[in-house]
Amino acid sequence: QVQLVESGGGLVQPGGSLRLSCAASGSIWSFETVGWYRQRPGKQQELVARITSGGRTNYADSVKGRFVISRDNAKNTVYLQMNGLKPEDTAVYYCNAQVRRTILDNVRDYWGQGTQVTVSS
Repeated sequence: QVQLVESGGGLVQPGGSLRLSCAASGSIWSFETVGWYRQRPGKQQELVARITSGGRTNYADSVKGRFVISRDNAKNTVYLQMNGLKPEDTAVYYCNAQVRRTILDNVRDYWGQGTQVTVSS
């Protein structure tokens, strides 16, 4: 079984920073594309940022220049550095990872439990 555990959420003032972590554990052969998604109140879930196993990244327009996604493959961990936070960034942030559990396994999608980010003065 594979588990994704997010951490790093919390309450921060506008303009502040937070760093989210998504750590994968369990039976993992390869830890492939990983995305951070968020669910804002009253809104549909949206992709915030994504990183491939090779390090290629893409971002939602609303966070470009403020958020940076990175990964530590040795630790099977992906980070989301969030700077210049705005009240509209308030959401539950979820990590999604494509994981191959064995060399013969298909790639499967896994989700974390989510971490709350609240931006408020």
